[in-house]
Amino acid sequence: MASLQEQFLKAGLVDKNKVKVAHQDKSKQQKAERRSGTQSVDEARVAALDTQRKNAERAREMNAQRDAAATQKAVLAQIAQMVQKNRQSKGAGELAYNFTHANKIERMYVSAAVQGHLIAGRLVIVCQGGVTELVPRIIADKIAERDASMVVRTSKAVAEVDADDPYAAFQIPDDLIW
Repeated sequence: MASLQEQFLKAGLVDKNKVKVAHQDKSKQQKAERRSGTQSVDEARVAALDTQRKNAERAREMNAQRDAAATQKAVLAQIAQMVQKNRQSKGAGELAYNFTHANKIERMYVSAAVQGHLIAGRLVIVCQGGVTELVPRIIADKIAERDASMVVRTSKAVAEVDADDPYAAFQIPDDLIW
């Protein structure tokens, strides 16, 4: 069976030049479609690469969060181990020792010897999970390096005094019992 072009040529409806021009137009159109098709493939590739980059970025963020949580958990475990190994006895608990932690006044009952060590700064109070423990100053410094919010600073640390403070001349003694 002959193609439609050949049939039109035999019938004399078209000449060879018109067929040639139509064939060239058709090949140009096919080339243009191929070019536009490759551009759409490139756009799809760019979109796929963009999606991969976004997924990799999200995965990095998730890994960073997971690593930070694991690091925080390890630090808390180290602190708990240091407190557990180095905690000191509070004594018989005859005297109330008041201290401030997290803007609250807390009270701990200790012996007179332990109170003297606290005032001198040889023992430091560490608050961990609502439990207060006494540890030596060296251990408290190591804990403060990891998490300073757990260590209770006693009045031994000198606070800066405002120039306008009318009570600046009246110092509070270290051994004052509230």
